[in-house]
Amino acid sequence: MSEGEGLQNGGADEDGGVPFFVNRGGLPVDEPTWERMWTYVARIHPDGENLAQSIRGAPELPRVPIPCVPVLPAGASVPERVEAIQRYIRELQYNHTGTQFFEIKKTRPLTGLMDLAKEMTKEALPIKCLEAVILAIYLTNNISGLERFPISFKTQFSGGCFRHIVLGLHWSGHFGAMGMSRREGLMYKPLRHRTLNDLLTDFQEAYSRCWHTLRKVKIGRYVSHDPHSVEQIDWKHSVLDVQELGVEGLRRELERHSREMRLRITKGPPSPPKERKRDITSSPQRGQSSPHRRERSERRSSGEKPSDSNSLSDLNSYQIRV
Repeated sequence: MSEGEGLQNGGADEDGGVPFFVNRGGLPVDEPTWERMWTYVARIHPDGENLAQSIRGAPELPRVPIPCVPVLPAGASVPERVEAIQRYIRELQYNHTGTQFFEIKKTRPLTGLMDLAKEMTKEALPIKCLEAVILAIYLTNNISGLERFPISFKTQFSGGCFRHIVLGLHWSGHFGAMGMSRREGLMYKPLRHRTLNDLLTDFQEAYSRCWHTLRKVKIGRYVSHDPHSVEQIDWKHSVLDVQELGVEGLRRELERHSREMRLRITKGPPSPPKERKRDITSSPQRGQSSPHRRERSERRSSGEKPSDSNSLSDLNSYQIRV
């Protein structure tokens, strides 16, 4: 149900307050990671040691079905596509092995995370909630009009802190979510909620049924649909303390966040960085030669004989064509 921050050397993270390991060696899994997984099974499962020996000593094991990435007809609606993708994510199953198979670095550019998601579809291994978010972004990239944004939760139960993350969705005035969890109510939410506050209330009620108290919510900006984008995902544009804000305060903050995101869509893609913007504003109009090119041409001609007017006009026309 939860996805925590990195803890210590060797790739340990937290899953519901319980440390789990991250496979940093890639696939196929190396021998130390493999042995560590079996040690975890022997410690956690009620019949762990015997179970591990029976599986490892079996001459033949049944084949595990490999889920196929859904291929939908062009006429399928957005909710139908979202539901099919969520069904595929669920078929991969939740990872109970104590080791997260794919290392997700939140600071990686989007293009690198999409390459990792592609590998997830190839390997078809069980995943945790953060892996599910990256996979859902990858599989929904080609759904026009569907906006995606990360939603992170921090809850408290029995003195421990728990973290979880899903991919929020916004389409045609409706909100929903996709993801992976051990709890059915903490992953998929159909595109039926009229406001972001309604969606968060749904999650809060689901947490209440698990006797968890929602403490904090982090909501990111909309994620680019360009799989080759080098920008990073904004994971926490709005950080909301649920207990401090109260019901009305939380509703106002969620409305403000939704408004910001709508304005961002209306204005189109984000403006270029300041350095680039200065270059753009100082760039020459068509039909004029660039100051940089003039500077280079002056440097080139500094030690040469002056050219006649015809050769200069030829040079200028060449610069215009370039």
